[in-house]
Amino acid sequence: MDLVLALVLLIVFLVVLDQSSHMTITNATKVSDITGLAKTTVGFILLAFSTSLPELSVAFIASLGGEAALSVGNVIGSNIVNVCLIIGIAAFLIAWRHPSVKSVAPFAKEELGSLYFGLFVASIIPLSLVYLVGANWLVGLILIVVFVIYTYQLLKIRIPTEERTSVSEEMKRKLRLYVVLTFLGVAGVIVSAYFIVESAVTIAEFAKLSRTLIGATIIAFGTSLPEFSVSVKAFLKGHSALALGNIVGSNFVNITLILGMTLLVPALVGSPLTMNMLVFLDIVVFSLIANLFLWYFLSMGRLGWREGAILLFLYLLFLATSIGAIQLRLQPT
Repeated sequence: MDLVLALVLLIVFLVVLDQSSHMTITNATKVSDITGLAKTTVGFILLAFSTSLPELSVAFIASLGGEAALSVGNVIGSNIVNVCLIIGIAAFLIAWRHPSVKSVAPFAKEELGSLYFGLFVASIIPLSLVYLVGANWLVGLILIVVFVIYTYQLLKIRIPTEERTSVSEEMKRKLRLYVVLTFLGVAGVIVSAYFIVESAVTIAEFAKLSRTLIGATIIAFGTSLPEFSVSVKAFLKGHSALALGNIVGSNFVNITLILGMTLLVPALVGSPLTMNMLVFLDIVVFSLIANLFLWYFLSMGRLGWREGAILLFLYLLFLATSIGAIQLRLQPT
């Protein structure tokens, strides 16, 4: 791919990304209104699973290729990007677009419970695997079971009838259409994200940036670009429950379903592995700190530019530490 083509594709697919995100949010909101599912639940299940497909594909391919460590690093790193970078940027954009808004929209008790549980799982499981049991196929199976059970529990939660938005019979008849349009929107987001990353890598290589820097920035951010696009658009349209459900839900999906598949798939193809999670201690600690900050902000009901600045600072600190560690390992002894 030459430079001119890369620039053209970058511009075109940025537009596609924006329109696909708009399509996703509009139809996901309609699905929530018609079904009575909380917006955090729709974010957790419908959007989070869909936008986590890049991480899922990386996990499957890496596991089959004997590179499970690559998938684990991508999963935990993506969780840090989701919380620190995406929510941090969204908080700044909200403060810029709506200076009078100092906090996120109020959440129902059940919605906050879902977010808290998602943050708890995304924090405690990686930490437990580092210090307690290590990681093997049995752990992977347990993580997948946790994903299935909690998803089933979420599907049983409904918004009280008196709090629901009134929905016409015509909208109810179009529920399947809105679900399909939501998935099509997500598909557009994922496809456009792929071409944006490919174009950005070409431009970065033309600018003679190191492959280490490209991998730590463009590639790492690329797998979280669907969450970024959908969540930021949802925040700006006033659907904070949908956005946070997508982000926290993506982290939950990453740590349960995707990490579980990473550990289980090698055993299914006859190459079981036991992974020493201690090598991921640094990024696990960063992920834990990021989740604790987000939990605190949610419990205080605040997500303004100050909170965004704290999360962005954490991401920059993580990025600087990661690149520094890579450079240190590359130095001859």
